[in-house]
Amino acid sequence: MVHSIELVFDVETEMTVRDIWAQLAAAGLPRPAPAPRPHVTLTVAQRIDSRVDAELAAVADRLPIDCILGPTVLFGRSHGVLARLVVPTVELLDLHAQVHRVCAPHLIPAPMPNALPGRWTAHTTLARRIGPAKLGRAQRIAGHPDITGRFVGLRRWDGNTRTEYPI
Repeated sequence: MVHSIELVFDVETEMTVRDIWAQLAAAGLPRPAPAPRPHVTLTVAQRIDSRVDAELAAVADRLPIDCILGPTVLFGRSHGVLARLVVPTVELLDLHAQVHRVCAPHLIPAPMPNALPGRWTAHTTLARRIGPAKLGRAQRIAGHPDITGRFVGLRRWDGNTRTEYPI
């Protein structure tokens, strides 16, 4: 499993995403795993040294920041990951770049390429393993109008132990 640094939403936004998860599950579509709550991954590696937490306090002090969950997107090919894009703002991209700079020495062995500044796609996962036969149904459920919310917290996620460490 991987470790990651993630943004978490305010209660209202989290509940809106959880409602979409529930609707997708009721339609027989798999919900995301393994994280226990909606989030946006900022960086990811095979392991992240816990000493990064203290250094990320300055990033956490920048929160809350507003966000918009925009249109749905499908990552992958035949059976992909359905997500809502996070509309990139200057503030969000700057925060992402700061997280990358702070975390780089603590990412073991290195950050995953799709989390690097300039290659990162901000999103929150809605469902996994969505095949062509289920895509239309998933889009009808998840394709709500834009969701306006806030990022209110930062956490380090340990995918091996399924443990979150608030920062």
